[in-house]
Amino acid sequence: MCTRRRDEQTEVLVGAQSTQPLTYCNWDKIGLNCDRTSEDPEKEHPRATAPYKKSKKRVGAKIHFTFGNNSNSPDTMMSPSQKCFSMLLLLVSTISPSDYSCQADWIDPDTPDGVRSTGSFTVIPGVAPKAANDKKKKKKKKHSRHRTPAPTGSSPRPSESPTQTPSSYPTSTPGTHKLVFSEEFNVAERSFEDGSDPRWTALEKNDYTNDALHYYSTANAATNQNGELVITTEAADTVILGEDEDDPKKKARKTKHFKSAMLQTWNKFCFTGGIVEAKVQLPGKSEVGGLWPAFWLLGNLARHTYVGSSQHIWPWSSNLCTEKAFYAQHISACSEVAHYGFTKGVGRGSPEIDIFEVQGGKVKANTGIYKESSVGQPFMSASFQVAPGRPDSRPGAGYWPGPGQWYDGLTGGQNTSLNINFYGNYNHFKGDPHPEKSDYWSDAVSFNRQLEETHFNSSHVYRLEWDVPTEEKDGYLHWFLDGKLVLAINGTGIREGGTGSEVSTEPMYILLNTAVSSQWGFPITCPANCPCKEYDCNSNNYAQRCGFSDGFCDLMTKGKKSPQYKIDWVRVYQDPSKKEQKIGCSTPERPTRRYIEANEKLYKTDQDEQPLKPLRVGQGICDPTVPALECNAQSCGGEQRGRCNKSKVCECKKGWVGPHCLASEGYNDINWDPHDKLSDVGFSPPKFAFNGLIVGLSIVIIALLVAAIWKRQLLEGWTPIPEVESKHLTAK
Repeated sequence: MCTRRRDEQTEVLVGAQSTQPLTYCNWDKIGLNCDRTSEDPEKEHPRATAPYKKSKKRVGAKIHFTFGNNSNSPDTMMSPSQKCFSMLLLLVSTISPSDYSCQADWIDPDTPDGVRSTGSFTVIPGVAPKAANDKKKKKKKKHSRHRTPAPTGSSPRPSESPTQTPSSYPTSTPGTHKLVFSEEFNVAERSFEDGSDPRWTALEKNDYTNDALHYYSTANAATNQNGELVITTEAADTVILGEDEDDPKKKARKTKHFKSAMLQTWNKFCFTGGIVEAKVQLPGKSEVGGLWPAFWLLGNLARHTYVGSSQHIWPWSSNLCTEKAFYAQHISACSEVAHYGFTKGVGRGSPEIDIFEVQGGKVKANTGIYKESSVGQPFMSASFQVAPGRPDSRPGAGYWPGPGQWYDGLTGGQNTSLNINFYGNYNHFKGDPHPEKSDYWSDAVSFNRQLEETHFNSSHVYRLEWDVPTEEKDGYLHWFLDGKLVLAINGTGIREGGTGSEVSTEPMYILLNTAVSSQWGFPITCPANCPCKEYDCNSNNYAQRCGFSDGFCDLMTKGKKSPQYKIDWVRVYQDPSKKEQKIGCSTPERPTRRYIEANEKLYKTDQDEQPLKPLRVGQGICDPTVPALECNAQSCGGEQRGRCNKSKVCECKKGWVGPHCLASEGYNDINWDPHDKLSDVGFSPPKFAFNGLIVGLSIVIIALLVAAIWKRQLLEGWTPIPEVESKHLTAK
């Protein structure tokens, strides 16, 4: 699918006979980027100036020059010296780009105009599910999912009845949200390897988390002819270097028997607060367990699968200085020194918001592991994972919480239930010198929502509404499926939980992936005579196939296509009236850039020179014989996006990037955290050293121009000595 960009609009200038498009620019790592629009930036993007009304620094400034033959235009009435002076002023005004931030955005030009704003949905609670013992008076039996063991101090016999739906629940804040990010995936054959896309990075690495059985490959993510991103999960081998089971200090070759893909916007596009939604079709079959598709958010200080970046960072969201935070939270509110641009007394971390994690299977509600739950497989889990978690009296897996054991202010929608099988993790890291002090619990505040076959064979819209806590409010998190409530978390309930946690205030990035893990959708207990140590659908060895769920290997090997997770579009909206809602991975309140740059080894593999490669603009191999009307990689996106030159290399037109010019450019409206200057490390050169030098040179040039003009005017009417007389005098 190939669609045209919207026609460029123009603004009628006051006192002009013609129309000129206004150009707005922003200075980033690549250089000066410009974008044309018909509206004033303060009107089109109020967020550009609202947070800085009290600042002396000019933000969102507009530089407007008109050139033409219009007799009424100021330009035509200027003398040559005035024109030169104006151009010099323009040069001086652009010398210090950090003082100006012009308008750009992350909006895909293929996004329909009718979806460029939205409003919050109303929270309508469902009916609280009945407890199992209301139907039958039987002794409860605990069903464990082999998660972390219940902590010391947990109630051995918590209440058998679920906590009822709270009488008061969070309501949506009225207001209109404007589109700030969109990805329509309308152009086929896009790829997402590192350096190929301004928004997304597809990983090319092993996944070491959650007992993963897969390897993430960039080749398993691409756009199709139907305008969808497709993440394919296949039973295919990849040889990796892993930890030797006999000697953890050594590396050994291992084989991962599944390939899949993960896309991240880490350190490219992040947002703090707002609404994010996507239209997707889930992979696989509803009755077959084993695939783990997800659509989620993570704080920018941790990069998923790069486990070193998440230790004592994930999923902290706390500004309270406690003994536990002092030892367990890497960047805690206890710190008396503010490094990397951090604020003293502000704890930092990387909380997790799962818009959905989906599990297929045949285990129905009120049976098996879901004996005490009104929701069984298949289901989606909507969750907020946060630390610090409840350290003492907390419910054990498979039990409903007793009084005071869990959070208040949780509201579920229809066909939902509190996820009683997973309340969180006990986090322990090898090498910690004092694990009794540095180990910590993280809580998973989650509800499961019953899904049906339709969610696997057609597209549906999944939404999260995220209100950021401030000094005046505690914020909230609301999940919706096709406009109907899944879960509402009142931020007050999180704050009053007694742990010091809060709803996320961190800039968070988007992740899309399908995982394969023995922790998710596989049999809870291994079948008889099955070791459950290696899982390979292509093997004829019973020991390597017996640990899967029924039908999983047939799904992976006997279908016409491997399972595909299809994403039609992803969109993010924000409320322009809320200054706490921002775009950017490093914001004034929650900076991340300097910390990541100082610890970049935590965010890359040993083979990487840097965490992210520079964005490629053109240079992809193409075929000049392919008609320009075709929109694909071989034609460099077609006539609207680029061209294939005689050297068979793509050249991108303005506004399009990537090796084959298939992606629209994207960048932040405001660069909240520009790159370091000498003054950032304590060196303060004389103020005249740079700007003074430029201004001085400009004055000298202006003086020379004025002197030249004055001299010409002074000598008007003077006739020089004839050349012949000059020669005669010289001869004497």
